Amino acid sequence: MLKVLSAYGEVLRLVRRLPADTRPYYAKYARENFVNYREVDPSDSQTLQELLKRTYTHALWVLNKYSVDESAAKKLKGICLS
Repeated sequence: MLKVLSAYGEVLRLVRRLPADTRPYYAKYARENFVNYREVDPSDSQTLQELLKRTYTHALWVLNKYSVDESAAKKLKGICLS
């Protein structure tokens, strides 16, 4: 679960790179999604890895939507895809 917490923290750091008027929405969206991760069995590494991959993919989509350079998500990529 440490990996999930690290990913959540990194997503919140990426939210700060978005336009100010969109930050509250994406911060709330991220929190709601990560709260759902609590329901996943920590020993189910395949499901956790799929969720983390989805986290990274969605983060890239949002960054591209607001023209934020994808390289900002390099740390998140390392967390989610390792």
